[in-house]
Amino acid sequence: QVQLVESGGGLVQPGGSLRLSCAASGVDFSRYTVGWYRQGPGKQRERVALHRGGSVDYVDSVKGRFTISRDNAKNTVYLQMNSLKPEDTAVYYCAVAGTNYWGKGILVTVSS
Repeated sequence: QVQLVESGGGLVQPGGSLRLSCAASGVDFSRYTVGWYRQGPGKQRERVALHRGGSVDYVDSVKGRFTISRDNAKNTVYLQMNSLKPEDTAVYYCAVAGTNYWGKGILVTVSS
């Protein structure tokens, strides 16, 4: 049984930082492209970042502020989020690209 569990979300002030983690069981992350997605209030879900193993990719709105990384030994993917803005407020999900393997999501709220 595959499980992806996100952690590290919460409330942060604008300009602050958070690091999200996604720990997987039942699937070997090292064999797949993994990513972070988000869905803000009243918005469609969007892809935030992908880690293909040898390369990474970001949506334009987070370039220079967010960093995706992975630790294959821990079967975990991370999203370091710096210089957070109110528009980054969303439920963040990790997923294995091209599969139905998704976490349940974690809320990030950026507000003063």
